[in-house]
Amino acid sequence: MKFLKDEAGQGAAEYILLFGGVIVIAIVALLIYRAYFSRTNLNAAQDINNVRENVQTGAGI
Repeated sequence: MKFLKDEAGQGAAEYILLFGGVIVIAIVALLIYRAYFSRTNLNAAQDINNVRENVQTGAGI
C-alpha cells in the first residue's frame, strides 16, 4: 500500500498536462488567425491612406 501514497511523479504529470493544454490553445489560435488572414485582403498602404483620409476629413468621429 506504500505505492498509493507515493506522489513522486505527480508534479511531472501535472506539468505535462499544463503544457499540453497551452500547446493545444496555441494551435487553435494559429488556425483561427490563419483563416482570418487568408480571407481578408491585407493591404497596408491602402489602410494607411484610409486612416489619413478619415483623419483629414474628420470622418468616424
